[in-house]
Amino acid sequence: MLPRRWIGARKGEREMKYFTRLLRVLTVFCLANYLLLFTELVPLSGLPAAGVLLALLVGYLVIHIRPCRAPGVTRRMRVLLGGYELLLAAFLSIAATGALWLTLYSTGGLNDRMPGLPQWVPVVVDLLIGLPVIGLLVLNGFFRVLVTCNRLRIVWRVLLLFGWWIPVFNLYLFYRVLRAAHNEYYFNLGRLEREAVHAENEDCRTKYPIMLVHGIFFRDWQHVNYWGRIPQALQKCGATLYYGGQQSAAPVAVSAAELKARIEAVLTETGAEKINLIAHSKGGLDSRYAISRLGLAPYVASLTTINTPHRGCVFAQHLLETLPKGVLHWMERRYNAIFHALGDTKPDFMGGVRDLAADACAAFNDKTPDADGVCYQSVMSTMRSPKSACFPLNLTWRLVNRYDKEPNDGLVARSSAEWGHFLGNLTVPGKRGISHGDVIDLMREDITGFDVREFYIELVRGLKKRGL
Repeated sequence: MLPRRWIGARKGEREMKYFTRLLRVLTVFCLANYLLLFTELVPLSGLPAAGVLLALLVGYLVIHIRPCRAPGVTRRMRVLLGGYELLLAAFLSIAATGALWLTLYSTGGLNDRMPGLPQWVPVVVDLLIGLPVIGLLVLNGFFRVLVTCNRLRIVWRVLLLFGWWIPVFNLYLFYRVLRAAHNEYYFNLGRLEREAVHAENEDCRTKYPIMLVHGIFFRDWQHVNYWGRIPQALQKCGATLYYGGQQSAAPVAVSAAELKARIEAVLTETGAEKINLIAHSKGGLDSRYAISRLGLAPYVASLTTINTPHRGCVFAQHLLETLPKGVLHWMERRYNAIFHALGDTKPDFMGGVRDLAADACAAFNDKTPDADGVCYQSVMSTMRSPKSACFPLNLTWRLVNRYDKEPNDGLVARSSAEWGHFLGNLTVPGKRGISHGDVIDLMREDITGFDVREFYIELVRGLKKRGL
C-alpha cells in the first residue's frame, strides 16, 4: 500500500492538472493577444478592458513564480514539472495564436481591427506584444528544464534556446523537449512511489551488511561514486552499505588481498558474522579469489556478480597479443601515473588487464572453485548496438562482437558473465540496450524500460528473503 502522502499527491494532481493547465494557457494566450481580443487598435487610446488586463498581468506573474503544484515530490521534480508546464503553456499559446490569426484572416476580422490597412499590420502589432509575453515564459521554462532534466540532450537545449520562435520548427522543438521532461518526471514519480513503499517495509535491511565491490579502472571516490545513485536508494530502503575500496587497477590476487582486509575491518566494526558481496566487472573475480583462496568463505554469505568476465575477454587477449609493446607500455605509464596521483598506492594497469584475458580466466577458474556455503549468483546486461553507449564502449562493443561473437555490454560477452545461479540478462526494447556502465548507473541516466535503482533494490530484497 502506498503511503498516504503519495496517494494524496497523485489524487490532487489528477484533480487539478487539467483545470490549472487550461487556466495557464488561457492567461498566456489572452495576454499575448490582448489587443486583438479585448481592444480596438484604432483609436489606440482608451482601454475598455483595463480590469481584464490587470487580472491577466497578475495571473501571468503567478504563473512565472509558481507554475504548478506538485505535493509530495522532491524539489528537483517540482522545478522540472514547473518548467514542463511553462513550456507546454507557451507551446499551446503559440498554436492557439496561429489559429486565431487564421480565423480572423479568413473571416475578415483583421480588417475590423485596423480599417484601411493591410491585414498583416494587426499581426505585426500582435507579435510585438506576444513575443515578449511568450518568450519570457519559454525562457523561464527552459532554464527550469535545463537544470533539472537529465534526459534532455545538449543539442535540444541549444536548439530550443535559439530556435523557439521559428514557425513550425518551434512546434517540433517543443514536442521533443516536452516529451523528455514529461517522461523523466513521471518515471521519477513512479520510482519515488515504489521507493517509498520499499523504505516503509525496509526491504533492503538484510541480515548481513552489503559490500559493493567496484571493477577495474575506477576507485570508490567519496564525491564521485562509482555506483551512481544506487547506494542512496539502497540506504533509504534500510540497507547497511560498505565499499570494497580496492585500488583501481591491480592483479586479481592483489585486489583480493585488499578486499579481504576491508571485509575483515567491516566485520570487526559491525560485529556481523558474514557479509553480502555485490561485485561489478573485475570486482567479481577479486571477490571469488578472496572467498576461495584467501579463507573468507566462512565470512561471506553471498556473492552477486554483475557483468563480470568469469571466462575472460577474448578481445582483451587479442589486443594484448597484437598491439605494439611500446603502445602498451605508454598506456601503462600514463595510467599508473594518473591514478597514483589520485590515491592508488601501487596501480598496475597491465597486471589488471592481463588477468581479464580469456586464457588467464580459464586458469583462474581451474584454481578457484566455488566455496561451499556461499550463495553464488550472477546477472548480465547487453547493448543492442554500438549506439547504446558513448566512447569507448561504442568501440569495444564492435571488438567484443567480432572476437567473442556474441551479445555483450561493450566489454563482456554474455556467456562469460554467467556464474552460479544466473538471474538473467538485462536489456530494454528497441535499439538502446544496457551497457557495462549503465548497469552501475555510471552516467546517472534514466533509461526507458530500465530503472537501475529499482533493480538493485529488488536484488537486495531477494537476499533478504533468503535470510541473508
